[in-house]
Amino acid sequence: MNPTSEQPEDTAVAPPVDPATVTLSGYVVPNHYGPDDVETTAPGNPTQPHERIGEPGEYPFTRGIHPGMYRKRLWTMRQFAGFGSADDTNARFKYLLENAKGTNTGLSTAFDLPTLMGRDSDDPLSAGEVGRCGVAIDTIEDMHRLYADIPVDEVTVSQTINGPACVIWAMYIAMAQQRNMDPANLGGTLQNDILKEFHSQNEFIYPPEASVKLVVDTIEHAMNHLPRWNSVSISGYHIREAGSTATQELAFTLRDGMEYVEAAIERGLPVDSFAPRLSFFFNSHNEFFEEICKLRAARRIWATAMTERYGAQNKRSQLMRTHVQTAGCSLTEQQPLNNIMRVAYQAMAGVLGGCQSLHTDSMDETLGLPTEQAVRIALRTQQVLAYETGVTRTVDPLAGSWFVEGLTDEMETDANTMIAEIDDMGGVVEGIHRGYFRRSIAEASYRFGQEMEAGDRIIVGVNAFTEGNQEQQVEILQITHEVETKQCERLETFKKKRDDDAVKQSLDAVRKAARDDENVMPALIDGALANCTLGEMVQAMADIYGRYTGGPEW
Repeated sequence: MNPTSEQPEDTAVAPPVDPATVTLSGYVVPNHYGPDDVETTAPGNPTQPHERIGEPGEYPFTRGIHPGMYRKRLWTMRQFAGFGSADDTNARFKYLLENAKGTNTGLSTAFDLPTLMGRDSDDPLSAGEVGRCGVAIDTIEDMHRLYADIPVDEVTVSQTINGPACVIWAMYIAMAQQRNMDPANLGGTLQNDILKEFHSQNEFIYPPEASVKLVVDTIEHAMNHLPRWNSVSISGYHIREAGSTATQELAFTLRDGMEYVEAAIERGLPVDSFAPRLSFFFNSHNEFFEEICKLRAARRIWATAMTERYGAQNKRSQLMRTHVQTAGCSLTEQQPLNNIMRVAYQAMAGVLGGCQSLHTDSMDETLGLPTEQAVRIALRTQQVLAYETGVTRTVDPLAGSWFVEGLTDEMETDANTMIAEIDDMGGVVEGIHRGYFRRSIAEASYRFGQEMEAGDRIIVGVNAFTEGNQEQQVEILQITHEVETKQCERLETFKKKRDDDAVKQSLDAVRKAARDDENVMPALIDGALANCTLGEMVQAMADIYGRYTGGPEW
């Protein structure tokens, strides 16, 4: 016997794991699943569904939040738009509505970087960025132009903004009031999830504690005055775009939501008075079954937490209603037409996972702002999915699959472990100060990068099947510098026409509300009506709260 050809039994080395059997989140998938891999059948009777699976529309909502799901009502086909001036984006909104006739449609607004950071277009730090990656909004006049001729009391409007979300929302409410619309009739969603900005996207303004306080202000204002509005969309999307795994996205997003619930309860708001209007926003990436199971696990974790952790009695408080967007970070500039197929599969995963609204990315988003043709293809992708594939014919068609139920259980267990770890460190804000979220996401992102470089993760057109990379040419939408020039001129004219004394009084009122720890929303709405600008109201609160530049771990 060759002594080097064998090892003693007690030192045997396990065979290496085949990368092809490992999901993006690191789950090793066996050759096949069976009853022993699933914890969701009743003991002694594998033909009887366990309560953890349940029925559609029933606790714990694993199979969907409505009994009939898409048989009764299709998901909302929410299309994202925002570039250049308010007039440019308004024209794109009208184009989207025209092309979506006959389907359940909502508008979603993308803002440019200065607006996202709470800066006016004439701020020196805004130079070169005005209107580039979204629409520039400085004033209530801009808000009127953005939604001109659009019945915002009939069409739901989503606004993707976080740091200055309360100010943008105040401008929107003030605009509707000037159009003689009752705020109680307005329906839509304010993203307003500031915690994930500290984890991943970095578009924060104030320290975490003050930032959470402002989110609770909007929750309270919506509860009292805008019953059809989702005042915060708790967003895992950007956590995933920063490089997290699906399980990290699941755990961090739901724990962020719990942080807002706890802060609102501490404010004195009864959980069932605000929880029904909380909503969520998840990513749908390339790992098809993992994305489906993530949404099924998310509903179960949230329903359980709302009942057992917070004592919610209202069934609507237990529902995890979610928007899904296909994964922008998965799109490639190489062979961009391949992105159409990626988006289609990701969209189907979101629908099979049971989302309430869906945005499909445009094939050219990795190259620039979407063109009209690319946006139309993205919308048609959803329409083909809804009307041609048959996925709407029955609710949760993958339920009972040993693979799907087993992976749902595994993701739920691992996410709950992460949530408990965050609890043990004192909650999300403390985790931010410790650098826990950034460190965890960075480690996951690094692992994926290493796997891709090693060829263990195949990205078609990037590290495999690269022939013809120069052949696919697509039109790129260009934003000229003229947009910035005209926006600054418009802002200058606006400031010259307004009542400076009224502006000063309104900004003083915003500072007082912040200083006295009052809800700032009434003062911000009055400020918008008095023609204060976005940057002025953001700075008025910064005078009290300060600006956050990051902790020592950053």
